[in-house]
Amino acid sequence: MFILNKELIQQLTWREVLIRYKGSYLGVLWSFLTPMLMLIVYTFVYSQIFKSRWPDQSDNTMQFALIIFAGLSTFNIFAEVVSRAPMLIINNVNYVKKVVFPLEILPITVLGSALVQGGISLFILLLGNLITQQSISWTYLLIPLILVPLVLLALGLGWLLSALGVYFRDVGQIIGVFIQALMLLTPIFYSADAVPDSLKFLYVGNPLSSIVENMRLVAVFAKQPDWNMFSSNMIVGFAIFFVGYFVFKRTKGGFADVL
Repeated sequence: MFILNKELIQQLTWREVLIRYKGSYLGVLWSFLTPMLMLIVYTFVYSQIFKSRWPDQSDNTMQFALIIFAGLSTFNIFAEVVSRAPMLIINNVNYVKKVVFPLEILPITVLGSALVQGGISLFILLLGNLITQQSISWTYLLIPLILVPLVLLALGLGWLLSALGVYFRDVGQIIGVFIQALMLLTPIFYSADAVPDSLKFLYVGNPLSSIVENMRLVAVFAKQPDWNMFSSNMIVGFAIFFVGYFVFKRTKGGFADVL
């Protein structure tokens, strides 16, 4: 079904990208400027104010910023989809009333928009690596593979939360708090080695932790990913993907009655 609606998905995804910067003078150019400015801010804050260094890494302050940037760029793809999902159907009531419109593609278009922004951020990361290391490792080619379980996880939760959001309006408020807490519980601004043993269960139970760690390995440290973590992420990702899609399909018949 998704293949049959490929052109519609592409059109709506591009619309999502354009709406993000609608009315601004620089338009889509902000997609490049925002991650570049954030990378500059991270470099300044962590090198000049916090004097931070990553364990077992060099004193290169820009590399530390790239480590943070890689983790945050990965997390933001997930956060964009999950945070918008609860209100996605509610904000598109006109599509619900159209019997022939495939509502299943709405979370996909949000994911597509998030991947465009994430892809630009990762391109900025590539340029940062080129500046700091004067080379680009072949492991950078593994980034699309590392993103597969993240895409499955985000899309599955996107379907699940968009369906639940129709029937339970408080879901949107809960997810807002959840995203903030999850960002702090995911080793983005700190190394996984810094997590106390008594709290390791929070790290192990959070699939984003291992996805972020693998992204750093391939995109910053020029190493192969932890394939055991990747396999576990794929299993969890597929499970959430199918559960989310199943719930959406079973509940979408009642959307029109509730809205």
